[in-house]
Formats: sequence, C-alpha cells, structure tokens
Amino acid sequence: MARIEKKLLGQSLVADGLVTLEQLNTALAEQKKTSDTLGFTLINLNYLNEQQLLDFLVTKLNFSYANLCNYVIDPKVVKLIPENIARKYHCIAILRVKGAVTVAMLDPLDSFVLDNLEYTTACKIKPLVSTKSEIQTALDEFYREDATTHIPGVSDGSQPAAGGASPNSSIEEFAKRIQGHGEKRSGDQVIDLSQINVTDKQSIIQLVNLIIMRAIKEKASDIHIEPDENVLRTRFRIDGMLQEVMSLPKTFEAACISRCKVMAELDIAEKRIPQDGRIKLQLQNREIDLRVSTYPTLRGEKVVMRILDKSTVLFGLEDLGFPDDTLSGFSSLIKKPNGIILVTGPTGSGKTSTLYAALQCIKDPSINIVTIEDPVEYQLSNINQGQINPKAGFTFAGGLRSILRQDPDVIMVGEIRDYDTAEIAIRAALTGHLVFSTLHTNDSAGAMTRLIDMSVEPFLVASSIIGIMAQRLVRTICEECKEEYQPPPAVIKRSKLLYQAGKTRVFQGKGCLKCNQTGYRGRTTITELLIPNERIKELIVEKSATSVIKNEAMKQGMRTLRQDGLAKVLRGITTLSEVIRVSADDEI
Repeated sequence: MARIEKKLLGQSLVADGLVTLEQLNTALAEQKKTSDTLGFTLINLNYLNEQQLLDFLVTKLNFSYANLCNYVIDPKVVKLIPENIARKYHCIAILRVKGAVTVAMLDPLDSFVLDNLEYTTACKIKPLVSTKSEIQTALDEFYREDATTHIPGVSDGSQPAAGGASPNSSIEEFAKRIQGHGEKRSGDQVIDLSQINVTDKQSIIQLVNLIIMRAIKEKASDIHIEPDENVLRTRFRIDGMLQEVMSLPKTFEAACISRCKVMAELDIAEKRIPQDGRIKLQLQNREIDLRVSTYPTLRGEKVVMRILDKSTVLFGLEDLGFPDDTLSGFSSLIKKPNGIILVTGPTGSGKTSTLYAALQCIKDPSINIVTIEDPVEYQLSNINQGQINPKAGFTFAGGLRSILRQDPDVIMVGEIRDYDTAEIAIRAALTGHLVFSTLHTNDSAGAMTRLIDMSVEPFLVASSIIGIMAQRLVRTICEECKEEYQPPPAVIKRSKLLYQAGKTRVFQGKGCLKCNQTGYRGRTTITELLIPNERIKELIVEKSATSVIKNEAMKQGMRTLRQDGLAKVLRGITTLSEVIRVSADDEI
C-alpha cells in the first residue's frame, strides 16, 4: 500500500499557516517522547483544535470524513484492533468488507500506524478521518464487557438518543404509532447485529423504524434503501442532494426490504416488478405520510420513500427568497380575479411550496378556494383540498370538472398533464376563475409552447395565461464555514454579470461539522417571472419558438433563472457551481 510520508502533515500545516515551524518542531520533539500521532500531539499542545485538523484533512488533503454517528458498527469489527492499539493511535475500525477494513482515524497520514494496523488486522486498511472526541466516545462505547452493536440515534435507555431525541420520539413510541403496525418490541433500544438472526422480526421492525425516524429528524425529503454488492446502503436526500448515512451488512437486505413492503401494504413475495404504496404514521402529534416505491435491480430490490410531513410550517411568499421586484409582481398576479398562473420547473424545485404560499396569502372567508392534488402534501386551513384517485376514476380532468360545480373563486390544479386538464383549466380561467397550476418545463417561456404542444389553441393560451413563474432550488452557503475565494478567470469571464460588476471574489463553504462537510445548509429559490404583454401574446398566437418568446420577455425586463442565481452569488447566498448546476446556460 502506497503511503504518504508522515512529515507531509506537518509540512502541509505549516504551509497552510495553521501552525508555525517552531510549533511543528516542538510537536515532533514531544511526539518522540510519547509515541502519539502527530495530529494528537498538535491538539494536545493546543497548537490547533480538532475542527481545524479535521477541516484541513478533508478540504486540503481530500480525506473522507467519517461521522461516527452515521455508522452501524459491529463490535466484532471494532475488536479487530486491540483496545490498547486503538486508544494509543486514536482510531476505530468501523466496517469490514472482504479483506479490507475501514478505520476512522485522527491522523490518517501516519504510515507507521497504518502499517501497524495492517499487520494487526491482516487486512488492507482504508483510512477515514474523524475527530478525537468522536473516536474517544466510540472507543468508550465498544471496549466494554457488555458492548453491543451501535446504531446511530438509538440510546440504551439511560440517556437521550444521539442528537438529543426526546423520550417521546423513541423507537418504541414510534413503532406503536405506525397505523396498522403497532407491534411492541421487547428489550432495550440497542440492537446487537452480531448476535441476532435476521429473521428476528422485532429487531428488524426497530431498525427500519429507526431509519425512518432519523430521516424525519434530519428533514430529509427522501429515503433510499438500496442493495449494493456487499452492503445494504441507506441514503437520505437532504437539501436536494443524496447523502449516505448508514451501511448495513448484506444479510439484512431481505428482512429490511420486506419490512418496508409490509408497512406499505405491498406484496412481499412479488420481487419481479415495481410496486407503489403508502405508509401513514403519527409521531409526536405530527401526521406524516411516506410514499413508497420499490424497484427491482440486478442486486436486489431498492426502496425509495418520499416523506411528506403534513405538520411542516409553510413559508410565506416573503420567505421564499424572491427578489423584491419578483415578489411584488407575483403578489399582484395572485390578487387578480381571473386567469391562469403557472409555476414551472422539474420535480423537487419547490413548485408546490410556492403555490401553497400563494393560496395562504389570498385565502379569505369571502372566497371559495378548491384544490385537486396528487397527493395533498400539506393541509391548509379554510381551503378545500382534494386528492386524485386514479383507481376510482378520480383524475385531474374529472376532478376539475367537478370543482367547477362547487362555486369556486380560486382553483389549484396540482399539475397540467394532458389536453383535457389544460382545456378545462383554460375554460375556467376564461369564465371568471383564478387558476393556479404547475408544468414541467425548463423555463417560463417554454410553458406556453408546452400547452400548444398539448393541442391547446394558441389564442386560448394567449388569452388565459396572466403569469408564469419558473423556479429552481439552490443550496445556500453554510454560515458556519463561509469564506471568500477566488474563482478561476475562465469562470468569471463566462459569468458576464460578475465580470461587468468587477466582482472577482465570491463565497463558498469550506465544509464543517454543522453542514456535514458539504459547505451548504438550507435552500432558497432562484426565479424567472414572465408576465405576457401584448407583443408576447402575439408571438404565442403566431406559434413562435420558445427562444423568440424568451428573448422578447428579456427585452421587456424579465430576469432569467441564471441572472437571478448570479445575483444571489454576488450577495454571498449561494455559489456559482450551484447556479450552474440548476439553471440553463443563458447568454448573459
């Protein structure tokens, strides 16, 4: 195994300005006396702290960070490294796959330690970096006579679960509240994966419940449970990006997947075709729905669960990150008496949140608001919400026809998917109703040509649509690790808005524990609001191309998605890479 020389850590820290040459020499002298790792010695001498060393190893030397709270760790794997060696070198074995052992270490550059670990375990060592305190806590946990497999987020009953979960959110309480599946489990809340049989129903119930509860706690939008060659991998989609949070032994695959299918009332024997189902549960007086989808892959069935927390506090329009002029324009549109307002973008771009915020803004005892959705994601007071049921023949088009007989003032249609729905929505708008809906198009101008492609007459599109909002969600820079940086000249030159503003320094997150080393925490919107004027309506009737309509809108002052995104880059809200990732490459 190729090694990086141990001296590289010290030299690199000096070059980066984290320690002085004098401090390094003092630490090296001390290290000879104690035989500790250099990283531990530097921390012990207070020349740098745990976070500084971790950030340096991750961001500068490209080591992966092992958040030990995210690992299901088998005591048998931990004890591949004797306690005296683990404590001496501040390391812990966390995963074994065939002939390789993954080890979380304070100083992954120490070649002597790595060689020693390879000799001790008779395995290839894959080093990850972690903090001194995390490693120490894990060592204290496992090198006990009664140590059992550690599963993140589950306590032993004597203290709160990891992350500060309250007793009311314990796995046991959580399991009781799942509708139709209120099995009680016996024993405490620590599962020993090395001892139990995977056919142990209660332990599998507890484990799957743990995964779901933790995803809810971390505000994930989706849970992915997927079989890999050697492990069963669990990933959460947080802030729009997937993050691996847990790896289970491959032997748990069948039992965990079957448990998910039972909860969603799916056929556990059917593994050849995809299936869809739902789970309803109550947690701490919160009503949560999970839409469950299975998909057969070459390595086994994959399960994805979309989390819909109906108790989530909805944002107001002013909280969505719209620029002032966009907020003013959109607020004016939603107060008009009739017409169609469309919000466009891909799945997961925040369209439903924008529509709900609009409905919340205009709801009043004097008007009747009726919706038809798939599904109802959040429950809104004083609004009549309906959910389609295709199996019963309740579709968007059929439901919309029924809504028109309900004396509505405002109608929200979850999505315009076909000609029938589009035709009825337009008819409703032309007969005095305000209609909100969504489309899957790349930009605002594309919504008009999409409706025409559905065979809607161009003059009907031009006369009914009063506004189109295209939007995307971009991750916001973590405030804890935000720093200025110099983007490459080619990037600045490509981004004309930055170039013209003379702005050559922008911000990024370098990664820290708060943001799980991603550099991002939370999301905001970038938007593109098109309000058709007479010239644009003429272009629609003439069946002009999307690009022609868009160029005309830009002449009238429309800000594109890319332009709004770059404005947020200038303000230090997000990064260039985020804006480029989610927006079209406009000529700006």
